[in-house]
Amino acid sequence: MKHRVLSIAMIIAVVGLGFFVYKSRHTFKLGLDLNGGTELTYRADVSKIKGGDVSSAMSSLRDVIERRVNLFGVSEPVVQVENPGIINGSTENRLLVELPGVTDINQAVALIGKTPQLEFKLVRPEAQKFTQEELKTKTADQIFTDTGLGGQYLDGAELQFTNSGSGQIAGQPIVAITFNAEGRDLFAKITREHKGEILAIFLDGAVISSPVINSEIPDGKAIISGGFTADEAKSLVRDLNYGALPVPIELVSTQTVGASLGQDAKTSGVKAGIIGFALIVAFLILWYRLPGVVASVSLAIYIILSLAIFKIIPVTFTAAGIAGFILSIGMAVDANILIFERMKEELKHGKTIHDALHEGFSRAWLSIRDSNISSIITAVILFWLGTSAIKGFALTLGLGVLISMFTAITVSRTFLFAIAPRSSSKVVKFLFSNGLHV
Repeated sequence: MKHRVLSIAMIIAVVGLGFFVYKSRHTFKLGLDLNGGTELTYRADVSKIKGGDVSSAMSSLRDVIERRVNLFGVSEPVVQVENPGIINGSTENRLLVELPGVTDINQAVALIGKTPQLEFKLVRPEAQKFTQEELKTKTADQIFTDTGLGGQYLDGAELQFTNSGSGQIAGQPIVAITFNAEGRDLFAKITREHKGEILAIFLDGAVISSPVINSEIPDGKAIISGGFTADEAKSLVRDLNYGALPVPIELVSTQTVGASLGQDAKTSGVKAGIIGFALIVAFLILWYRLPGVVASVSLAIYIILSLAIFKIIPVTFTAAGIAGFILSIGMAVDANILIFERMKEELKHGKTIHDALHEGFSRAWLSIRDSNISSIITAVILFWLGTSAIKGFALTLGLGVLISMFTAITVSRTFLFAIAPRSSSKVVKFLFSNGLHV
């Protein structure tokens, strides 16, 4: 009786989930290869970053670019770091930016924009003795020394105007910047140790201001006055607040995927999934009879439950992700097959249906656990090391394996015990046998 009540409750819950999947106003998130769009690959210049800080700088770069892209309302952008290594065959630190729905490369590049590279450098004492002619022959490194203070420590920027008491013409636009806690300490140290020296402010490699350090500035606040117009200062504030890049980047490749190609891939993937599901159900029913029917119902519940979770998270579907989901449908029945084969062995030894079910589930559990753990480990490794398309495959495969364990051990078991008769007539044994065995 308990199993029958649970079965009814499960069916009601699954019908509700199915209605949610069908009627939900939230659509499935489609990746670049299905929705069409643009992929941009940027090379990051980390030559001036200490080896141990490269990973942190690249993570900051990803966060900045992702924040900028999201400001323009691009649907589900994917921004990820590609580190150099043997696995991906790259010798450079790169940033991959996927913009679904954007097929105009110029528009895609504009979405990223040219974020300002903000740097603070001290003028070398010997450089102050150079003549104008000598300065023209010197490199930037011969004139300036890097302080390590840059846009990565920026907390915010604000447009202000000079007043009559500032020693400048009143009403001139300036940019007031505030550093975060780490940047504030570094700025205080620089201004404390280099009083009387020139601290040049660089924006995208060009000197825009060269103030003299008169005293220590402990509050982490500075003024950029580069002779801006009001529009230029406003634009600079906007860009700095969107995120100053911690490292310079260079666009090295672009790729566009047409929406029609994406639609074809999606249609083919869905069609393959339906055909695969139908073939699996046909095999289960023909070979495993009544337990096969239960396994087919359990598999349908697995698909509904998976799609509901994919919507709730939400999971961004790529062509590889759909392939991973289809593969997981086939793998979802392996637990049922192990259980049914163990049941067959128990029935051969003359046990009742109920006893055979108990023994089948308990004896098959270790094999089910080990096989699914190995699949989950594989999915985790693929997600950790793979690029965006492989990550989609790994995510749907991993989630599918976890959900399949639940449906096989819980749903199938509950349904089988709900319909299993106490008697063991020839008809009952035939319905619960499989293959050529009667």
